[in-house]
Amino acid sequence: MKAFVWLLISLALMIIDHRSLAFKNLRTPIASAITYPFEWVVDAPVRVIRWTQLNTKTRGRLISENTKLQAQMLILQSKMQRLVALQKENAQLRLLLQSSLQVPGRVQVARLLAVSLNEDLMQVIVDQGANDQVYVGQPVLDAYGVMGQVISVGPKTSKILLITDPRSAVPVKDERSGMRAIAVGDGLSGQLTLIHVPNAGDIKKGDVFVTSGLGLRYPMGYPVGQVISVTRGLGNTYQSVTLVPSAHLDQGEQVLLSWPSKSALYPVVQAQLKTGLPSLQSEKHHDAKK
Repeated sequence: MKAFVWLLISLALMIIDHRSLAFKNLRTPIASAITYPFEWVVDAPVRVIRWTQLNTKTRGRLISENTKLQAQMLILQSKMQRLVALQKENAQLRLLLQSSLQVPGRVQVARLLAVSLNEDLMQVIVDQGANDQVYVGQPVLDAYGVMGQVISVGPKTSKILLITDPRSAVPVKDERSGMRAIAVGDGLSGQLTLIHVPNAGDIKKGDVFVTSGLGLRYPMGYPVGQVISVTRGLGNTYQSVTLVPSAHLDQGEQVLLSWPSKSALYPVVQAQLKTGLPSLQSEKHHDAKK
């Protein structure tokens, strides 16, 4: 009986649906609302698979692009650091070239290869040697002052003793008063000391000492150091004078090798200094013969 009733209802709805346009318009949204949850459930696995594939491809592409961007960033940073280094090197070279105008004779730029600062030997190695006419005793400068002198020469490299080494001695004079002295290295302190300076010597804190040119080894008038302390001794003893070097010994990568115009006279002068005075007895004997 119930089946027959439902059959009659179905037939009635089919007839109304076929004949009534209003019922058709009403049926479509109702049918969509009823079937949509089933369609969504059936289509969900397909959508999940597509989303997973798309997300995996996108993530892989992003990781790949991120890796490439990081590599490019590292390359750019390296190039930028190299550019900064080149700019600093060019600035140092310009200063060296400007300072070379103060040096009489020939000069040549050399590059530092190694640095050794210890109690035994304060030295640097440069990329110029005998093939470049470098010689033992040759003065070495930077853009700010005297660095030292060559103590060993190889075919392509040279060893330089810095002025702060205790075995280094540079004839200097006070730019203000003109007083002459000898500046020796003070070792690891990185300073210089004037030796045998009498108490009466006119030296003040802040005075700048330059090469005196005596001894013909260093070019005359090039900065050596600035006085940072003056301590006068008791009685007739010598005063203690400390200088800070003008040269930037712990900075820069380039130096100036100098060929002073009077350096050829150095051996002659040294030989004359070693000759000494003639014997006074010989002179008296010569006068007696007369």
